[in-house]
Amino acid sequence: MARHPWVREQGIGHLKVLVVNAGSSSLKLRLLGENDELLGAEDLEAPAARPDALELDSAIHRLGRADAVGHRIVHGGVEFIAPVVLDLDVIDQLRELTDLAPLRQPKSLAALDAVSEALPRLPAVGCFDTAFHATMPESAATYAVPRDWWKRLHVRRYGFHGLSHSYASRRAAQMLRRSDGDGFRVVTCHLGAGASLAAVLNGQSVDTTMGFTPLEGLVMATRAGSVDPGLLLWLLDHEGLSAAELSQALEHESGLTALAGTADMREVLRRTDSDAQLAVEVYLHRLRSGIGAMTAALGGLDALVFTGGVGENSAPIRERTVAGIGHLGLRMNPEMNSMAAPDADLSATEAAARTLVVAAREDLEIARQVRSVLA
Repeated sequence: MARHPWVREQGIGHLKVLVVNAGSSSLKLRLLGENDELLGAEDLEAPAARPDALELDSAIHRLGRADAVGHRIVHGGVEFIAPVVLDLDVIDQLRELTDLAPLRQPKSLAALDAVSEALPRLPAVGCFDTAFHATMPESAATYAVPRDWWKRLHVRRYGFHGLSHSYASRRAAQMLRRSDGDGFRVVTCHLGAGASLAAVLNGQSVDTTMGFTPLEGLVMATRAGSVDPGLLLWLLDHEGLSAAELSQALEHESGLTALAGTADMREVLRRTDSDAQLAVEVYLHRLRSGIGAMTAALGGLDALVFTGGVGENSAPIRERTVAGIGHLGLRMNPEMNSMAAPDADLSATEAAARTLVVAAREDLEIARQVRSVLA
């Protein structure tokens, strides 16, 4: 692939990449150097992901010169299954995908607009949370719903957290000195406020727990995870709930918040009351079941990887998860687990499959993808 014209003009070999990650009310900026060293970090308040223009300019100035910008975009639909240079046509297509992620896509695009205004000359690349899962076979991606829904409306399982799963699986292969194409089977557990699993074979996603939206799958901080769709229909009918009320409940009032009254796993684990204990057991039940399903999709397991806020920092969750799925060949060294800081191998010597904890570094994955497009 030919270099992007701006990059060719500057004669740049290894790019300094400004990584932009829009949250619900914040904007995270990370500048990565030519060798992926973190050169600077800025977190800005950004209602609807649109920061104050003067504050953004000041933050960019403090970070220093970048050669390119990488944007985390939540949804790429069926069109964008790889990173892409963000020109006007691409941006218009991304706006048309807002219906697929109405809570998240506008924030990604608002951040894109703001940073592009501040850095109009720099090439910008979109990196998609859904793209990593585009390699799932049709059997894993297809819902058994009326054909018109998935033919005309593109109703399918997209999966999310793809940037995190991609990095975690690649980092696991590096740590265990596995090479591409040697059949490496890894289940990555992104456990944070949002949570999902991915089954990754030779660096490619073959299954994941999130689906058409990030609501499917595991119990999360405020999201319910998978529930019987018949229950939702029953609630609409018997309780007279509106679609907006149902969305609010499933997105913001469910998960650990509903079970224990708090979204903070640390607090839940500190407590000994019955609500907290039930919350942990429900969380672990869904997590272990999901790992079993991902392992089945892979036909076996070589490594289990924990990442994300809970995955990296909660030794009890890691311990209790692995204790319930030892039949998959997993054994942990309790002492290493209790003291572990990412990146680390927590496995007992006799374990047939390895257990790792890896720092979530979506910024590194985005920078890698930016360089692959502009090289």
